[in-house]
Amino acid sequence: MKTGNPAVKLTYDDFVQFPDDGKRHELIDGVHYVTPSPNMNHQQVLGMLHGLIWTHLQMQPVGKVFLSPFDVVLSMFDVVEPDLLYLSNERASKALTPANVKGVPNLVVEIASKGTRKRDETVKRHLYEREGIEEYWVVDPEVEVIRVYRREGTSYGRPIELSREAGDVLTTPLLQGLSLPLARVFKD
Repeated sequence: MKTGNPAVKLTYDDFVQFPDDGKRHELIDGVHYVTPSPNMNHQQVLGMLHGLIWTHLQMQPVGKVFLSPFDVVLSMFDVVEPDLLYLSNERASKALTPANVKGVPNLVVEIASKGTRKRDETVKRHLYEREGIEEYWVVDPEVEVIRVYRREGTSYGRPIELSREAGDVLTTPLLQGLSLPLARVFKD
């Protein structure tokens, strides 16, 4: 849900004044978006993804993975709280602060819901593409599909759609050796 006057661009200074009300507050191009707390299915899928990536990073410590809420300050007008984000060690050394990420993660993951699906696939995808995020995954627990957007030059190429039903396994060049079977990600 958008809030506020669209003619007035809010900044990070405004963002830090938002209430700590259990909802997700984000700024995209200075517009305030509020999302309600996630449901159980969202949390289960997110927990599984985080656990699988975290376990991989324990064996191959090439970066760091974080869950929301954790602010990613992309610009003074763009502050998001992706469901999950990954930073390589090199990127983390430049962007990670005790309070937030000030810069661009390598990977951002959003778990879509009825209330966020359109924004995840349009507004956020355009933001992440514009800011140079290498990969963006939109996870849709309702249909057990993950759409992977990968940077090809200055923009994302055509999304790769993987599904549990097809028995697909997600791999990424960002995390060599990581294998995410969708049957496990969307485990009942």
